Amino acid sequence: MRNELFDQAKSFTEEALTSSFSSGLERQEAVKRAKNAVSSAFANSTDAERNQLHTFQDLLDDL
Repeated sequence: MRNELFDQAKSFTEEALTSSFSSGLERQEAVKRAKNAVSSAFANSTDAERNQLHTFQDLLDDL
């Protein structure tokens, strides 16, 4: 069974990390969206997924 919230968190994190934005505000919104997705995914994730979510969160914090 796929964890859709985890998949969204991964997708939004990749978007925030790799997309080029025309303004800082757009980047801030992408990071905010990704952080929200990561936060939402924690509750229903496996231990392995949680480890990856921690990595996503660290990467987003560095932006």
